[in-house]
Amino acid sequence: MLKKILITIVVVLSTGLFVSAQTPNNTDTVMVLPFENTSNKAEFNWVGESFADALSDLLKVPSLNVVSNDERKLIQQRLRVPLTTLPSLATSLKLAREGKATLLIAGKYDIVPAQGETAATIRVTAKIIRVNEGRFLSEDFADGKRRIDVVINDALLNLQTVHGQMAYQILYQRDKNRLPFSQSQFVEAANKVPARAFEAYIKGLLVPDSDVQTRENYFKNAMRIFAEEKAGAVYADAALELGHLFLNQRRYPEAIDYFSRVPAESALYPEAAFYSGLIHWQQQNFEQALAVLRPLAEDLKLTSVYNTIGAIAVQASRAEKKNKAKSAALLNEGIELLKKASESAPEEADVRFNYGYALFLNLNYPEAATQLRPVLATNPKDGESYFLLAKSLELLKDGAAADFDNQARRFLTDGDRYAKLQTEWTRARTTEAIGLRVVQPPRKDFVGVILLKNRQNRTVQAPVNETEAMLIQARQLYRENRDDEAVTVLRRVLVSEPMSAESYYLLGMIYLRRGDLDQAVSSLKTALFWDNRLVDAYISLAKIYLQKGDCLQAQNYYRSVAEIDAENQEVQGLQRMVERCSTK
Repeated sequence: MLKKILITIVVVLSTGLFVSAQTPNNTDTVMVLPFENTSNKAEFNWVGESFADALSDLLKVPSLNVVSNDERKLIQQRLRVPLTTLPSLATSLKLAREGKATLLIAGKYDIVPAQGETAATIRVTAKIIRVNEGRFLSEDFADGKRRIDVVINDALLNLQTVHGQMAYQILYQRDKNRLPFSQSQFVEAANKVPARAFEAYIKGLLVPDSDVQTRENYFKNAMRIFAEEKAGAVYADAALELGHLFLNQRRYPEAIDYFSRVPAESALYPEAAFYSGLIHWQQQNFEQALAVLRPLAEDLKLTSVYNTIGAIAVQASRAEKKNKAKSAALLNEGIELLKKASESAPEEADVRFNYGYALFLNLNYPEAATQLRPVLATNPKDGESYFLLAKSLELLKDGAAADFDNQARRFLTDGDRYAKLQTEWTRARTTEAIGLRVVQPPRKDFVGVILLKNRQNRTVQAPVNETEAMLIQARQLYRENRDDEAVTVLRRVLVSEPMSAESYYLLGMIYLRRGDLDQAVSSLKTALFWDNRLVDAYISLAKIYLQKGDCLQAQNYYRSVAEIDAENQEVQGLQRMVERCSTK
């Protein structure tokens, strides 16, 4: 079982450094780019990627936040910056700003190949850039100011030692007086993976996805070398890559084999377990899927995980035909998980559909109808939701059932779908032909969620009053029209306090000021979900709908806010605006 703080502590402990050595002072966030190969020898391109991978890990000390190498790649993909080419300085700064980095590490290296008895050597130069100022880190000397570069020469065989030395020198140049670690500690941490295994792993990462066999060979070699030199231990990074490689080829037994090799104490375990569970689910091995995924639910507390495991539990309940008690227990488990998913992301229609459907299967028709109505507000052409809502209302003897049933007929025409569903319902009062909605997330999306969760775990340990301090800062930035900075702060608030109504309200007002009415409406509605007495949110929503010419919605929000504070002058002014809209 994962411990609730596992993801947070493993990152730090894996470097061999000690958190207790210094009280955190997270004033900077650093991004590391792959280094440039200036030797004109393409066979050494892997070395540049090794610096990005190793330094992003080694620089994770308490006094510095780090944009992980995986996160950096996600940012490049999002901005459509190719991973196969080194970005220009201007593009690099853009990537760093997108990643909210204040420091950027870029570098170059030259390799002299081995000649006779002389081993191959490497000369590395790294530069540290202050992102916000767009300038290189510099220092005052008696004869003037000079740019600080970190330059290291060594044998190529000692590459990981160079990584450790480089990490130490970067931190030393940033904070000479308060660095509590020795260079030897960084060198020891850098050499935790045998050199040849590390080289094979990095080379595997650089092989194009289309060359499956070569990637497979590199990663298997990395695992073999690691096991030989580490008394049979598993190289978790390489095992995870092999799991995904086989998953993409639909070689499911091999994918599960390698995913299952990732040790439970590894920070990579949640990702490996999640995809292993999804494979079991796709193969309808529901019990195995739940056994793998259940431990992740409370440890990760992610909407996508709650939704996936909840949907699988419901499917397992439907598949259990012999043991009614077991079927009922699985259904109840699924309902609880889907409820958590729906509460954490009320705007996600598929999550709400699954929750409503599970309640329907549990014969809780009033609550099922309550959950299904917002799904139709999001997608007015959702025939399955119309069908389930119609049946719920029909059993509740609600007169609106016929109208929803007509809509179901209208939108379930493909393949005579409505007739088939109706036949099954009439015959057995079942809806086996309607499935739950779970989409297997692309790896980059799931990794992005895990990275966000890692940040959440770090933020949870902050002082209790930090959230309020950030809200005060966000309010001030909003008043000063510094919207981009305010959004950044508000997103940090929501990481630690996802139910912060004021944060969603301020985000809504920023979107409104930018003219993005749809985003403004979404944020303001979420604010009201968490605090249904937020007067200003009602007023703003009413004004937005007045601007859109939707008098009915504007009137609804006016009535709601009038019940809360009818004496408010803005509410009284809103009344006149709504009345004028209604009479047009």
